[in-house]
Amino acid sequence: MAAVTPMMEQYLQIKSENKNALVFFRLGDFYELFYDDAIIASKVLDIVLTGRDCGQPERAPMCGVPYHAAETYISKLIEKGHKVAVCEQVEDPKTTKTIVKREVVRIVTPGTNTDIKSLDSGRNNYLMCVYESKEGCAVSVADVSTGAFTALDLGADKVKVSDEIARYSPSEIISNCSVELSARIESIFGIKPGSHEAWAFSYDNAYKKLCSHFGTLNLRGFGIEDEKRVICAAGALLDYLSYTRKTALTHITSIKPEAEKTFMVLDVSSRRNLELTETMRDKKKNGSLLGVLDFTRTSMGARALRNWVERPLTKKPDIEKRLNSVAVLKESVLLREELKEYLNTVLDIERLMSKIVFGTANARDLNTLKSSFENLPHMRRLIKNFDTELFKEIYEDIDELEDIRSTIGEYIAEEPPVSIREGGMIKKGVDSELDEHREAKMFGTKWLLELEQREKTLSGIKTLKIKYNKVFGYFIEITNSNIQNAPERYIRKQTLSNCERFVTEELKQIEDKIIGADERIGEIEYELFMKLRQKISAETTRIQKTAAAIASLDAVCSLAEAADKYVYVRPGLNENGVIDIKDGRHPCVERMKNVLFVPNDTFIDNDADRLLIITGPNMAGKSTYMRQVALIVLMAQIGSFVPARYADIGIVDRVFTRVGASDDIATGQSTFMVEMSEVANIINNATNKSLLILDEIGRGTSTFDGLSVAWSVMEHIADKKKLGAKTLFATHYHELTELETMVDGVKNYCVTVKESGDTVVFLRKIAKGGADDSYGIHVAKLAGIPGDIIRRSKEILKMLKANDIAGLGGGTSDSVTYEFSESRESSSGKKIILNDLEELDIDLISPKGAWELLFDIKNRLKNLDK
Repeated sequence: MAAVTPMMEQYLQIKSENKNALVFFRLGDFYELFYDDAIIASKVLDIVLTGRDCGQPERAPMCGVPYHAAETYISKLIEKGHKVAVCEQVEDPKTTKTIVKREVVRIVTPGTNTDIKSLDSGRNNYLMCVYESKEGCAVSVADVSTGAFTALDLGADKVKVSDEIARYSPSEIISNCSVELSARIESIFGIKPGSHEAWAFSYDNAYKKLCSHFGTLNLRGFGIEDEKRVICAAGALLDYLSYTRKTALTHITSIKPEAEKTFMVLDVSSRRNLELTETMRDKKKNGSLLGVLDFTRTSMGARALRNWVERPLTKKPDIEKRLNSVAVLKESVLLREELKEYLNTVLDIERLMSKIVFGTANARDLNTLKSSFENLPHMRRLIKNFDTELFKEIYEDIDELEDIRSTIGEYIAEEPPVSIREGGMIKKGVDSELDEHREAKMFGTKWLLELEQREKTLSGIKTLKIKYNKVFGYFIEITNSNIQNAPERYIRKQTLSNCERFVTEELKQIEDKIIGADERIGEIEYELFMKLRQKISAETTRIQKTAAAIASLDAVCSLAEAADKYVYVRPGLNENGVIDIKDGRHPCVERMKNVLFVPNDTFIDNDADRLLIITGPNMAGKSTYMRQVALIVLMAQIGSFVPARYADIGIVDRVFTRVGASDDIATGQSTFMVEMSEVANIINNATNKSLLILDEIGRGTSTFDGLSVAWSVMEHIADKKKLGAKTLFATHYHELTELETMVDGVKNYCVTVKESGDTVVFLRKIAKGGADDSYGIHVAKLAGIPGDIIRRSKEILKMLKANDIAGLGGGTSDSVTYEFSESRESSSGKKIILNDLEELDIDLISPKGAWELLFDIKNRLKNLDK
């Protein structure tokens, strides 16, 4: 291979150390990419691919982007799944005669991106570390753009890893986990966990890393001293951040471990089905619960509210603490309006501080920070007399930061340039030398003319001139005819054929001020700015604490606004398991245009009304009603008022949902397998303090199989010795309504309809009792199925009911499997039953199964007599 140029040799060395990243190689005012990196980047960024001579026979493919617009291009590459290694010149080209030294100063990945313009201001950009050992798992999570850092031990249940990924929605995951767990994560979330150095996950290294970062002898102060898995996860994550950012992470000032029972656990299915932060259809915030509740005025408040929605509380005092403050602001309308005006002036303090810590903030960012501090005193004044625990904490945590605000005001100009390498950032009067250079730049010509005039007067030489060239600088020029009048204080600098050139001490001083004034102005301003930025960085803890308080204040204000605007009521809280809702409404559906929402009551407990079987027509509102109950419970535990006339909410530890039917082609799972997996997850993880929302079970298989599974699952859930969880169960298996008379704690409810001839009106009102029809053909008609198909469907339905082909006693389940063989059609119903009995192996049937079989036969015979 032919030798390459020294610059290209330097590039190839850096690239070899960063094989998995696209290297942005700084050359003057551009970042250049070469070879395969250039080919990839030119396609993704839609920029021209050129070439560069590098000492080899063929030119190296090359493309580049301007350094001042690099963040935009880097963000585009990150969005497409690439990593970017930013390689800078780390020494001044003027100070070296050899090739300029260059180093990778940061590696940008999806989870370490801090570019404010490319990040969603309303949500955290989380990086997650999943640590797996033989004994169990732990996760740690950080948002490097805000400094948030937390960790949680998940114990031996590895399924909980998915729950935490669903909760945080990280943009990047690193792990040491097994191939099986990695594959599971990738199949569910579409994120392939990345790797990091194995030694970084070791307990000893992780412990040392955390202690070193926080400057502590141990980790007792953070409450994780004895949490080995948590330490391994957190230490590895911090090491990865150090590796990618390559700078001190001083804005990560603490790690806040989570207690598993502090927050409600919501699995992937429940978050999706309840549409907490985005809709299932288009993945948009608008239409979700968060979309309804979000009236925040700041980016920090928007992120805080999202975190509250994603992590409902489970401790009554914690929930009451929020509810008390929401109640105060709901009633204090004028104060709330004033508070909103002040919140409007607060920009993203958390992410601005990360820019300051990482050394990427410019003078305009500091002015933005200053303006965000201006109304802090007014906000403190407004909430000072609010007599709630949360408001008192917020009041104490808001630091008015007057010292920082005034310092920025003293230093930074009102309209500074974007670049910190140009002049114009620092105000007049901050530094005397800087002011002199500015005067030199502004008044240099005037000084020279004034000096020239004085020298003419003092010397009497009227033709004396002050001139300049690049070799000798400024000088006084006197013609040979006047040379005898040159003062003795003149210092000869150059002799020409027709004149002499001189300098004076005063001219030297003026020259020193004028020549290089621009350069020196830039140097002084940069030095002053760097000192100021470092001074602000040293106050990170104070500023972050204030930012967190403002975020909480904004989130409370948002919940109060929603409560007032949508006529929500404060929920009562109890710990005896009773959920009593009067005129409850679905918070999202009622906000839809042209929808007249019908409120409904709900009463469910852990005793006589713990399992409600809900039957009724398709499209009548069963799913909406059940989701509505779940969302009202969740809202209450978030600390929000709820859409109802009255609500007393028994605090639940988890909400599970099993809604709809879908298959998982990627993993080869059928609709029924997916359904059964979700049911298994619920049965294995729910407790008697959980709330279960089950919309159909057993629809993906034959009628006998599906009904049997659904029946058995309901018995298990209702049994206090086995589970006893509060459950809302919607079904088209009307046979399950028999459970009310057979199993303690089961109650039947239905969605009412009004029939008039062939017309059916869905009243969307929940009433006690079971439904006797699914009105599937009517729904098909509403959906636009052609009339001839509708007419034929009615004929077939009439025939099926008359002949009871399925042998289910008039069952109308949508998933009934009919067998239209000649022998079946010609046989009587009793013969079918006798054939089934002859085929039965009584040695394989349990006593309970025998009882169920007899019950089924009795029903079938009864229907034959009709």
